[in-house]
Amino acid sequence: MGAGKSTVAELFRGWGATIIDADQLVREAQTPGHRALEQIIQRFGPEMLRPDGTLDRSRLRSSVLAHPQALAALNAIMHPEVHRRRLELLEEARARGDRVVVSDIPLLFEVADPSEFDAVVLVDAPEPVRRARLLESRSVPRAELDRLMAAQLPAATKRLRSQYVIENDGDRNALERSAASVWQALLARA
Repeated sequence: MGAGKSTVAELFRGWGATIIDADQLVREAQTPGHRALEQIIQRFGPEMLRPDGTLDRSRLRSSVLAHPQALAALNAIMHPEVHRRRLELLEEARARGDRVVVSDIPLLFEVADPSEFDAVVLVDAPEPVRRARLLESRSVPRAELDRLMAAQLPAATKRLRSQYVIENDGDRNALERSAASVWQALLARA
C-alpha cells in the first residue's frame, strides 16, 4: 500500500500491457446484483449498504479490520470471486494474443500463489514514505491505516519472492526509469 504499484501498472499499460486490476475486480464484485455483495450483506448485515443500495466500503473496512474472524469471512467471500474473474480475463487476453498481461494484485503474497505467475514485480518504498502517501491520498484514519499495513507481509519477505523490484523512494522520473527497465526485461521474457 502506498508504494506506487498502481502508478507502475499505468506506465506498463501505456507501454502496451494488458492490466488486470484486482482492486477493480473487487469493486465490480461488490456492486448491486453481484453474488459477492449479496453474500457480504448476508454475513455482515444490511447496515453495510448505503441508502442507494451500494456497499458502504468504508463502514465494512472499519468493521472487518477490528475483528480478524470478520476479515477472514470477507476474504472467503471476495478472494475466490476475484480469482475466478481474473482467470476469465487472463483467458480473454490469451485468446486475443496479448503479449504482456499484468495482474495488479495488492495482496499477492498474502492471498495467492506467486508461482502461478511468469514473473513477480514488486513496487516498494520505505514504510514512512508509504504511510505519508496513504495519509495524504486516502481518508483512512491513522489507526485503520496501521491495521491495514499490519495485515500485509513485510517488504523484506516480498522482496525475496519477487523477480523484479522497482524502488519508488524518489521522484516520478526515477520511478519511470526503474519501471522502464523492468518493462524491457518483461518484454524480453514475453
